[in-house]
Amino acid sequence: MLEKRRAWATARMGIIASPFEGWSPNTLSWSSFGLSCGAGLFFVLLRFVSPSSYWVPVLFFEAASCVFVGGVFDALDGYVARKRGLASKQGDFLDHVLDRYSDVVILLGVTFSAWANPYLALVALVSLLISSYLGTQAQAVTGQRMYGGLLGRADRIVLVSLFALALFGATTWNLLAPAPDRLPLTWTWLGVVLGPLDLLLIYFIVAGQITSLYRARRTWSALASP
Repeated sequence: MLEKRRAWATARMGIIASPFEGWSPNTLSWSSFGLSCGAGLFFVLLRFVSPSSYWVPVLFFEAASCVFVGGVFDALDGYVARKRGLASKQGDFLDHVLDRYSDVVILLGVTFSAWANPYLALVALVSLLISSYLGTQAQAVTGQRMYGGLLGRADRIVLVSLFALALFGATTWNLLAPAPDRLPLTWTWLGVVLGPLDLLLIYFIVAGQITSLYRARRTWSALASP
């Protein structure tokens, strides 16, 4: 959905990019990947602390920060490459490879965090990889990268950041508030216990497949055109 705002965001990218214009685009790509690895690590560390520990909100905040800043760096690499005349097929290839690995390490972190159903996380990962694959496959057969659909990478970055930030706020409140005022962090539906991250993963599964079908249909139509 945020793909519709790409032109608006690109027009304002210069404000954020100015401190990084001296950086190599590949350095920005690797930095984005490193931050994604950091986010995955912070999610995994949640498994090893008590839910009532003060470390829980700290780890959620660090994970949210790494995901968001990594997403910003991912947007900056292409912008800086184009502005400095350094855009290349090698850089584009590296960017896409690291993006996929970033998706994997973040969702694997969620998988092992103990704050989400691991089966949902793995299905969500497969769903997102399929939608991303269809975007690059469209480029391979039509020459045009397919970014459209309900759930693009920017949407995923923003949603993971917001949910982790919301859990930072909720767990902080629950540590400080008296027991009657604490927020519920799980709900039971049809006998299944779900938390906030589970709801996000279910959305990723459904929206990812809607996006895949949209991209497949658009690509098929483009190939059918004379």
